[in-house]
Parts: sequence; structure tokens; C-alpha cells
Amino acid sequence: MADTPVLPPCRRTVLKGAALAGVAGVGLTACTGPGSAVPDGPVELGAATEVPVGGAKLYREARIVVAQPTQGSYRAFSAVCTHQGCTCDTVEGTALSCPCHGSVFDAATGAVRTGPATKPLTTLDVQVKDGKLIAVAGA
Repeated sequence: MADTPVLPPCRRTVLKGAALAGVAGVGLTACTGPGSAVPDGPVELGAATEVPVGGAKLYREARIVVAQPTQGSYRAFSAVCTHQGCTCDTVEGTALSCPCHGSVFDAATGAVRTGPATKPLTTLDVQVKDGKLIAVAGA
């Protein structure tokens, strides 16, 4: 038998491998982001008027969601999913969704609406100071 020459991988194989590595890195970042579920100190989020009455606003950079169930009444929670630590990425009305495994939380109560998460979101204190929302750990 003649020796079969070993050919280098084709361009398509190399590009597929690079794309898959990039996608895997994105998933890893979403699920293992740095930091804890609660802020180390006070976090200024923005104007209180940004949070709709009867709805919620997600502050992605701070990993916090704030709901305003009734006019002038605010509730804040960590946006870190209690299933495996991913950061929730969308809020529609008061439904806060985790992209990693599909858990959905109630942004007004922190309760789990849809698993696999079984524990509610971590509650944070939230105050309005000079028209701005300030969130702190320890509710």
C-alpha cells in the first residue's frame, strides 16, 4: 500500500471550528459572568421615570431589574438567574427571561414563573433619591 498523503484541513473546516469556538465563548460568558448576584455597594441606575408603571426595566450592566407595580412603588432584584448564574437578558412587561436554560421570573415579585430555576431572584433594596433609582444589597 502506498502512503496516503496527509492534507492540511480545508478552509471551510478551519472556519467552522473558529465559529464554534466563538459561540462557545459567548455562552460561557453569559453563564459565568464575573461578580455576585448582589451589588457591593449602592448602584445608581437611572431616572425613576424610566421604569413603567405596571412593568419593569432591566439594567443589564448592573445586572439588576426594577419593577414599578404601582405609581411610585419600586421593587428591585438581581437579574442573575438562580439556576446556574446566567444574567437574564430580556424583560417584557414583568416577565424577566434567562437566555441560558429558559427560566422566566416575575420582575415584580422575583418569583419563578418557568423553570428550571426553583429559587426566586435575590431581592435588593431600591430608593429614589433626587429622581434617580439607587439599588443596594440587603432587602
